[in-house]
Amino acid sequence: MNLHKKPKPEYHHKKHLGKLHIYTGTGKGKTSAALGTLLRAAGQGYTVLMIQFIKGHKDTGELLAAQKLKPLVEILQFGRPELASWQEIHAIDAYLAAQGLQYAREAMQQRRPDVLILDEILPAIQHELLNLEDVVDFLDNRHRNTEVILTGSTAHPVLLNMADLVTVMQPTKHYFNHPDFSPRLGIEY
Repeated sequence: MNLHKKPKPEYHHKKHLGKLHIYTGTGKGKTSAALGTLLRAAGQGYTVLMIQFIKGHKDTGELLAAQKLKPLVEILQFGRPELASWQEIHAIDAYLAAQGLQYAREAMQQRRPDVLILDEILPAIQHELLNLEDVVDFLDNRHRNTEVILTGSTAHPVLLNMADLVTVMQPTKHYFNHPDFSPRLGIEY
């Protein structure tokens, strides 16, 4: 008998999915935390759909990796690649955000992913690209066995109260503030 070998815990796979996570705050790591769950879920054979709001750069590392993780992982963007700041928001941005939420609704009804990540949906709500009530309605009517993750810098109190897990990322020390900083391939995008 091998005393060093621990018994493998019994997991009840998809039976225990259905929690609502929020990764928020001003620190780095919100999308990265969601991507960590994406990777872990795909590794266990779960289907993962990540919808990125307000993001449109097609050369990000997560999009390139998702191509290699098909058919378990799909990442779709609903944003303009040229959107550089919140001061440059146009009507098209609200239209694209609404399209992203509609896609999530349809996916929840038709495909029912095991994990659904709504990346940067929180600032889309904060900047009124999406209506809070529409997002709450979507969450209230989601499939009960789909794990849902919301990310973004500012979470509305209503969503915080709905969540089963809230993690607030706070910067203690951050190189983003250095005057010579520019985003690095494979680390920031």
